[in-house]
Amino acid sequence: MSLFKRLLNPNYKSEEKAKSDQSKYYPEEKLPTDEKFTYNFNKNGGKFLYCENLEEVLESFDNILLENDWYEKDVFCINDQLMSRFDGYNLNFTKKTNATFFLSTCESLVANNGSILLCSNQIKEKKLKELPFNFVIFATTSQLVDNISEGLRNIKNQSRSHIPSNITTIQDFETEKEKDFMSYGSSTKNLYLLLLEDL
Repeated sequence: MSLFKRLLNPNYKSEEKAKSDQSKYYPEEKLPTDEKFTYNFNKNGGKFLYCENLEEVLESFDNILLENDWYEKDVFCINDQLMSRFDGYNLNFTKKTNATFFLSTCESLVANNGSILLCSNQIKEKKLKELPFNFVIFATTSQLVDNISEGLRNIKNQSRSHIPSNITTIQDFETEKEKDFMSYGSSTKNLYLLLLEDL
């Protein structure tokens, strides 16, 4: 393999020299938060749909419904703004958790592990295992944070009078993946993320 690299890539020697000039003690390059989140979220098995404007959000949402045949189904949603935004798709919005999918916002998108930070603002006092298996999360790029601590700080700053309870993260989106010790007890969800550019 390296023979072909040397033969076919004229910049091979300069690339190798640049790598050897860099010390092993040199700090690793830090990825931007959005790239790190995208990589880790996809690695966890999440489905990511980037949208530049609200028209693209609605088009992507329509494609999700079409792909899964979720038209005229029950949707668990407690956010009135989301209900009005995604009205017009023949969906039956309900407060019952035995719906086909869960439509919600989130508190933060955590880059270092590709997880979604939720709290009682989105899920009330429900546990993740009580919610529908399918999730559609609507978020914006301004909600990207590097780590959970930063996300918790944002929650505290936004709600100084009453800090929400039931704070949790969801980061396991692969249904076919074999469970290991680290994922024991976590709820696996089939999750679509509609990410709107707002920066």
